[in-house]
Amino acid sequence: MLLPAIGCASRHVAPAPPATNWVAAWEAPPQLTEQRNLPPAPGLTASTLRQTIRASIGGTRWRIRISNEFGDGPLTLSSVHVAHGTTGRDTVDTATDAHATFGGRDTVTILPGAAAVSDVVTLAAPSLADLAVSMYVISAPAGVTGHPGSRTTSYLLQGNRADARTLSGASKTEHWYLLSRIDVVAPPSAAAVVILGNSIADGRGSGTDKNDRWPDNLARRLRAGAATREVSVLNAGIGGNAVLTGGLGPTALQRLDRDVLDQPGVRWLIVSEGVNDLGTSRPGLADSVATKLIGAYREIVTRARARHLRVYGATILPFGASFYSTPDREAARQRINAWIRARGNFDGVIDFDAAMRDPAEPTRLRSDADGGDHLHPNENGYRIMAEAIELSLFAEK
Repeated sequence: MLLPAIGCASRHVAPAPPATNWVAAWEAPPQLTEQRNLPPAPGLTASTLRQTIRASIGGTRWRIRISNEFGDGPLTLSSVHVAHGTTGRDTVDTATDAHATFGGRDTVTILPGAAAVSDVVTLAAPSLADLAVSMYVISAPAGVTGHPGSRTTSYLLQGNRADARTLSGASKTEHWYLLSRIDVVAPPSAAAVVILGNSIADGRGSGTDKNDRWPDNLARRLRAGAATREVSVLNAGIGGNAVLTGGLGPTALQRLDRDVLDQPGVRWLIVSEGVNDLGTSRPGLADSVATKLIGAYREIVTRARARHLRVYGATILPFGASFYSTPDREAARQRINAWIRARGNFDGVIDFDAAMRDPAEPTRLRSDADGGDHLHPNENGYRIMAEAIELSLFAEK
């Protein structure tokens, strides 16, 4: 007796399509723009904003994130375009121009505290390409979300000229606004490293339109290595940022999820924060701040490891003779650096202190790396910092 067949064994089941590997290629951590750094005339409303960024890794499919996180009202924009550009110029290659939409629409309104991510934009661009993102801002709130420490020239021109080759007569400003991240579809082997930092990562003392902060120099080094050429470098430095309290922008602990853990494709984290906490500590309290900083580092490592990230600790640079310099703050810096170097606290150590200190006066920056205030490096110092990083830290994936 034949039994009826159960199911349908002959049916062909198609394999599931491979997952799309989105990796963040550029980041500018948002903050509330201070009064002195607000957009110049004609302002954002009813103006074209053109900004240039350098993508760490390349590809052909992109998406753009625009933030109104600190806005006190809705942000409405349209005509968002991305094309090949040149850092320090208002000109784009219109042959490469691609139009970005949001949910299939040209216009998008972003509510206060929110962000919008574009639909996929098709544009072929290699690693370390300069991409110009242009948008027409229909209306903007008084509270502007931005990233003041761009070290890069942006352009503002009244009217909708987002698809124009040049913005003749545009106002210039060395700040980024609204644009917070660009992602790219990358090979499965590609991944990102995020630098959680302050003004030293943000590049104070580096050259405008030169892309020569230490994270930029690290990106070039990684690109040149066969085992690391698909590593994206995300600069999550905010000038004046602190780990615990105060400072500019959300603290490192507050923004860890947003700027690090939620970045697509992130695999490594470099923690390069703490000098502003020490430098603003009240007399006699630096050691107490050091204790709290060590506790914060432990929390950051625990949270990052829970997301399967490898976490590297960067020692705090010397600041002797700077406006932060006092004996108790120096003792606290030494204590923190010893903890960072101790085995097991981080998954690896990047010893910026050893690379940048003056051999004759170890509490001070070496003279060829000092930007002049004895706290921030100069352009040569940022090269030295990048060269002090072992690329093997990013070769194992």
